[in-house]
Amino acid sequence: MRKTLALIGLNAMLGLSPAVADNPIFEHVFTADPAALVDGDTVWLYTGHDEAPNNDVFFEMHDWLAFSSKDMKTWQEHGPIMKAVDFEWATGHAWASHMVKKDDKYWFYTTVRHDDTHPGFAVGVAVSDSPTGPFKDARGSALVTNEMTTHTPNDWDDIDPAIYIEDNGDTYMFFGNLAPKYVKLKDNMIELDGEIKLIDIPHFTEAAWVHKKGDTYYLSYACFFPEKICYASSDSIHGPWEYGGILNEIAGNTETNHQSIIEFKGQSYFIYHTGGVPPQGDQPSGGRFRRSVAVDPLYYNEDGSLKRVIMTTEGIE
Repeated sequence: MRKTLALIGLNAMLGLSPAVADNPIFEHVFTADPAALVDGDTVWLYTGHDEAPNNDVFFEMHDWLAFSSKDMKTWQEHGPIMKAVDFEWATGHAWASHMVKKDDKYWFYTTVRHDDTHPGFAVGVAVSDSPTGPFKDARGSALVTNEMTTHTPNDWDDIDPAIYIEDNGDTYMFFGNLAPKYVKLKDNMIELDGEIKLIDIPHFTEAAWVHKKGDTYYLSYACFFPEKICYASSDSIHGPWEYGGILNEIAGNTETNHQSIIEFKGQSYFIYHTGGVPPQGDQPSGGRFRRSVAVDPLYYNEDGSLKRVIMTTEGIE
């Protein structure tokens, strides 16, 4: 990775651990399923942490990592913020998550595997007064468990929570695998406020994410398999959603993808993961179970449709 040596030296003297963006952003640790939060002059990036010994096994993920940046180029590492087993009812599997800020608290919604009292994957929510924690289970129980939805026979169809907060404070959670769903949350952020509803969009696999530009809502998601990212748009958080097509192609060296879209200091960004880290010494390369986060600009056409994301190795210039 091309680094600015002077910057590295300065941060070394200050005892910091920066990463200067090329793509992937981080090569010293495997990161996946990025979720970005703009908080004032700082972007907070929360990721899963791939620890599989090689790319021939399965996902091994125990905790979630946090990074921050004030320019989308230089990132400060903050270490794990939480482990899957910090939810006492969970057995592990620290899968995709999403952090939001509301009422001066940081709410962390995430995917874990539930114990045998509610078999299958579940959504938990944790809370903290700080973007780096400590985080505690906000409910003492899962927000959504596998038996609450019966749209697929899989026990992992309630994964990848993504939160969207309206200007009036109304809060919605989008989630699902194969069957896209959403549900309103109560003002306390830890209870459902109404029924879980299905969303009518084509080719959905997982990794829902909602953002708004002007008066238009955009729902992006992993589609097909191996996964690309598709999107749909609407003039309402409730839809109907008009399919907009493919936003970016297969990210390379991994069948999965997971995106977040933010606007920061007047520029929109598309954050995703790839399997693109090369072998380093005795460490095997990135791949299907050893993914790495990358970021590139996102642009809009004059009619409000999204331009295809061009994935680069240069990253943010």
